Amino acid sequence: MHMEAVLIMKKKANAWYYLDRIDWKILRELQQNGRVTNLDLANLVALSPTAVLSRVQRLTRDGYILGYEARLNPRKLDASMVIFAEIILDRTTTNAFDIFSSAVQGHAEIQECQMISGDFDFLLKIRCANMQGYRVFAEDVLWKLPGVCQTRSFIVMEEVKNTTNINLPGSVYISS
Repeated sequence: MHMEAVLIMKKKANAWYYLDRIDWKILRELQQNGRVTNLDLANLVALSPTAVLSRVQRLTRDGYILGYEARLNPRKLDASMVIFAEIILDRTTTNAFDIFSSAVQGHAEIQECQMISGDFDFLLKIRCANMQGYRVFAEDVLWKLPGVCQTRSFIVMEEVKNTTNINLPGSVYISS
């Protein structure tokens, strides 16, 4: 598929706009290196620094760019154990889901919380130092979260792939 053929049309203040091939290229470059300078980004996309800054500000304002963060090494920071936990709540009401969703926000060990359709209600990605750390977390936090009636935990033996990258038009991925 050609990049030029992939447009996202949006209506804003009675005017239509779209992501053009340069917007896509900016998003790809920033996704690969969020620390790239505006000048280097301008050179990579063949625009002036002022034009690139304006586009990045628009992409951020319009919610395409959510923010920038450093990826930290969990092994060096004593957080190398990853656990996925299935959560079943005692009630499946909007209020119960909202209360549980709010409660998980305050726990840094919970990296992700997804509401799931199927046999359980939520899937959590939890990061701890080791099995003892997870046991303490499960007893002190996980099993005491509001509405939790059943959990099933899955310990990750080896992380095979971990990325936050989104497959964007024109992206080329090389497996190593």
